[in-house]
Amino acid sequence: MGEEKPKSFGVWPTVKPLVNGGASGMLATCVIQPIDMIKVRIQLGQGSAADVTKTMLKNEGFGAFYKGLSAGLLRQATYTTARLGSFKILTSKAIEANEGKPLPLYQKALCGLTAGAIGASVGSPADLALIRMQADATLPLAQRRNYTNAFHALSRIVADEGVLALWKGAGPTVVRAMALNMGMLASYDQSVEFFKDSLGFGESTTVVAASSVSGFFAAACSLPFDYVKTQIQKMQPDAAGKYPYTGSLDCAMKTLKAGGPFKFYTGFPVYCVRIAPHVMHDLDLPEPNQQI
Repeated sequence: MGEEKPKSFGVWPTVKPLVNGGASGMLATCVIQPIDMIKVRIQLGQGSAADVTKTMLKNEGFGAFYKGLSAGLLRQATYTTARLGSFKILTSKAIEANEGKPLPLYQKALCGLTAGAIGASVGSPADLALIRMQADATLPLAQRRNYTNAFHALSRIVADEGVLALWKGAGPTVVRAMALNMGMLASYDQSVEFFKDSLGFGESTTVVAASSVSGFFAAACSLPFDYVKTQIQKMQPDAAGKYPYTGSLDCAMKTLKAGGPFKFYTGFPVYCVRIAPHVMHDLDLPEPNQQI
């Protein structure tokens, strides 16, 4: 009679995917924070990537590229932890319900969409703080919020605008996360088949190439919502107390009318570079079809 491996009933097996996901996301944030800063400034009409970089170095110094890093780390500690953690839990439960069989694409997509929505909802307050800190220098001196760190930003938002203001822009934030996950998952398996079967790539090369393609589609699907999110989270009321947009839909319609559909893709190359490391990390794992 073989020995049965004792089952662990502790908290750690459940918490582990959350901790690992958050820690890896925070590490990635430290690397891509300057790219994220440039992306936000481009979306706010500050010019091309080269223009933004040159202007920031001249007027604000190199340290400005890491402005809002505390909020970025907090966002990853909340958003990525919840997203990857909930995806791991959801897929584990789904595989268990399927009696150990691999999940079909639609089930993986459903788990990914749900996990993306959960993560975005949890991380929305930190995301709001991040956008405002990154955008602050683009405002006139009298209108700047001058948040010193993520927690100062959150406390000021609650004090000045109320608790619910922490979720300003949460709608496009959630939809962006869902679109990103859908674009990533929907293209990954097909990309693997193309590179491996049609082009004869090796295992490692296939994973990297397929992850890169998935990153492109994830960016293409999610950037319009990211653009709207940035505009909503950055906006301030005028002297009469009126905001430039009444909501996400109003922002989208005014943007479409003023700049056409391609306006939503402002800064697309930079956004691809900003998204790629996260997508490749999420997919380039021992069992990529079971991960995000």
